[in-house]
Amino acid sequence: MKKLLIITILIMSSNIFLPMQALSSTHFENSIDIQSEAAILIEQDSGEILFQKNAQTKMYPASLTKIATAIYAIDKADLNEITTVSKNATEAEGTRIYLEEGETITLKKLIQGLLINSGNDAGIAIAEHIDGSIEKFSKNLNSYLSEEIGVENTNFTNPHGLFNENHVTTAEDLAKITKYAIKNKVFREIFGTKELEWKDQKWETTLFSHHKLMRERPYNGVTGGKTGYVDQSGHTLVTTASKGDLNLIAVTLAASSQPIAYNDTVSLLDYGFNNFKTVTIAKGEEYSLNNIKYRSPQDYYYTIQKEVEAKHRINSEGKLEVINSSNELLSLFELEKIIEKKVPEKISNTNNNRELSNSKLETHLSILMVISALSAFILISLFYNDIRKI
Repeated sequence: MKKLLIITILIMSSNIFLPMQALSSTHFENSIDIQSEAAILIEQDSGEILFQKNAQTKMYPASLTKIATAIYAIDKADLNEITTVSKNATEAEGTRIYLEEGETITLKKLIQGLLINSGNDAGIAIAEHIDGSIEKFSKNLNSYLSEEIGVENTNFTNPHGLFNENHVTTAEDLAKITKYAIKNKVFREIFGTKELEWKDQKWETTLFSHHKLMRERPYNGVTGGKTGYVDQSGHTLVTTASKGDLNLIAVTLAASSQPIAYNDTVSLLDYGFNNFKTVTIAKGEEYSLNNIKYRSPQDYYYTIQKEVEAKHRINSEGKLEVINSSNELLSLFELEKIIEKKVPEKISNTNNNRELSNSKLETHLSILMVISALSAFILISLFYNDIRKI
């Protein structure tokens, strides 16, 4: 019986560590006209997919690769480490931050140059510093993206995104990578930097974000972004934006022109902010069913259309269901059962023993008082008789 009780308690307590179960779905796939070949819009906190187009199709990401390189470097190394730039890094093609061979520079500054100015030389310097070579870096990066973030259709062959036919990912995977990265404070700060004063060994300038919605064509609510382009990939964009309780991540791939990439991104963001809201279930929020109490073990989020009124209910398994007015299940979350604290048996027995002892003591004291009173009465009587004889 005791073994069965222990097993039951372990099963119940294990529910605390089960992840949120959100029923992610695409709301209106054909509700907006997206000209890019692939796109996705997700809500950052809930992970809900609000729109997708060819989101699982493998494509070339170009410099959007640098989002993965940056978060990998931030997670795996000390940002204050000093990097010595190799000749190989200085010979990088495409956009650079003009590193010099033998130059020493902190890892954090390389990541700034990588994300803000899209420096391909910075990407190579980061890869060589962390893993010794581009080949080893790429292998470790792919393992990290698969194991830590859960991507399924990504294979990177370099840290910068210059074309390689085997260097592929999907809009969905890029959204997952960005969702993971944006939780990191350092990444978030660099990703959202519009301009940065820059001074190194032989170059002094101001770096400006290449993302036009952050500068030349400002969009209210944009918090960060990364651009990409090579001939084979077309124009690619990742954009993060926040308004009120909604935090969006938009990815567009393979646009035939830069204006199309930006127009598609604006359409995605407008669609998200105009139609959806995210609701928070706070950690510790309590629910009950059949006199059994439950609580949320962490903050949970779900995203629904603005006009939808969602209700919460506990199912027979003690899980929290989010349903709409038609009783359709929108999201499902694990809850922690609240176990009422009971007084341990030992303590109860001790208290009972104490009460019994106190009761006996009171009885003994009562008897003693009666005996004392009788003794006093006898002594007084004897004394009184002796006095009368005198």
